[in-house]
Amino acid sequence: MAALAAAGCALALLGACSSVKETHAYQAETFPSDTPFQYYSSKAPAAACEVAKRALLSQGYQVNDSKPTNIQGEKYFRPTPDKASRLAITLVCLPSNLGTAIYANALETEFEMKSKGSSAGVSVSAIGSLSLPWAADKDSLVKVGEETVTSTDFYRRLFDLIKALDGDDE
Repeated sequence: MAALAAAGCALALLGACSSVKETHAYQAETFPSDTPFQYYSSKAPAAACEVAKRALLSQGYQVNDSKPTNIQGEKYFRPTPDKASRLAITLVCLPSNLGTAIYANALETEFEMKSKGSSAGVSVSAIGSLSLPWAADKDSLVKVGEETVTSTDFYRRLFDLIKALDGDDE
């Protein structure tokens, strides 16, 4: 019995000493040359970004003040009453040997509704302090996650719309 207990302790110590390698997101990053994050337009950078800006506006995105070759837009979604998400898209238009390369990056931020009760405190010097729960709860959206959108299909749909609008002016 003592030998079994000693063996169990030895195994536990060995298990505690072994280190589990932590994986990081950057370790999976491969940097392929064929990427869904870019589209080529024959227009000049400012004109190509203007088309991309119209594409975002046509889909209900709020476009922030932008530089002629850097567009930022965002759109909010409410899939359920207690959850919300924000999709932020950045488009950068740079000159290339084909005209303009439009680079896109989308970031999805998720929020959940959290309730927080509040309490009121009363302090009387002769008696002490008393804390009572307050009847009203305070609901607020709390950020629970954020992730870069990597879906090839998402970017294909975005660039298909830009391509369709890009041909309108030619």
